[in-house]
Amino acid sequence: MSEAEVREGVIPPGEGSERLDRALARLWPDLSRSRLQALIREGQVTLEAAPVGDPSAKVGPGQRVAVTVPAPRPAEPEPEARDLVVAYEDDDLIVIDKPAGLVVHPGAGNDSGTLVNALLAHCGASLSGIGGVARPGIVHRLDKDTTGLMVVAKTDLAHQDLSAQFADHGRTGPLERAYLALVWGLPEPAAGTIDAALARSERNREKIAVVREGRGRHAITHYRTEAALGAKEPVGLVRCRLETGRTHQIRVHLAHRGHPLLGDAVYGAAFRTKANRLEPGARAALNDLGRQALHAALLGFRHPRTGESLRFESPPPPDMARLIAALTP
Repeated sequence: MSEAEVREGVIPPGEGSERLDRALARLWPDLSRSRLQALIREGQVTLEAAPVGDPSAKVGPGQRVAVTVPAPRPAEPEPEARDLVVAYEDDDLIVIDKPAGLVVHPGAGNDSGTLVNALLAHCGASLSGIGGVARPGIVHRLDKDTTGLMVVAKTDLAHQDLSAQFADHGRTGPLERAYLALVWGLPEPAAGTIDAALARSERNREKIAVVREGRGRHAITHYRTEAALGAKEPVGLVRCRLETGRTHQIRVHLAHRGHPLLGDAVYGAAFRTKANRLEPGARAALNDLGRQALHAALLGFRHPRTGESLRFESPPPPDMARLIAALTP
């Protein structure tokens, strides 16, 4: 078994004092800043031989640092039995209706209990290996707390074909994806397109932000307001269609327009007090939801082997449905 690696070094010259995580990223560019931040918080970094647990701690040139990089854990996830809502399954693929709180694949802080673990138990060894041992069969993702439809490849042929369809995003091919979202306020105009590039926030690397074109990845969201809800506080039921598939795209784009999702603690924190203006029943339903109100309601694609057009629809899950009902005048 491999052992932990201990790296020692000296903060290189820069522009005066700087954040510890940024200085370490310059010193060891093979380690990402998010990885270094995690190591700092885990107590794996010392500064002048003293432990330091704050990634934003200020350091200067010439200070001695050391970081202990734990030995990597086995990447191959284990099968874990879990009830899955299966919308469709054949020898090439499986379509599931993902519940809230389920992470799609193993990663930092999520070694088990993921959709991949459940799929390995459900499908056995039939999942496509193209995505690697940690992401077998995964051709697209949903956020942990976003519910709804996902397709997973069970063969390499299906993985390659579905990946191409998702890369095209329905511009020239048959892929179709639509989401239902509950947002604060009513977008103006009621239907339109949000075209705004996205990139990691420089202030908070855990968040995505709208940036100038050319600095981030091109991102386009088409939206249409399906219903005006709420009595005292207006809430929009919005249907979104993705032309690109960036991380947190719908959540960031709608927040950028001033209409963050209800329950979104990351991009809608400034709107949290609006919940106090809701009717008591709606306020209770929002508290029970405890997550962003976003659901992948429609998924359509061409079957990789037969060429048949497959189309699946999923109603909002019970917690989101109760919130919609409580908001309906």
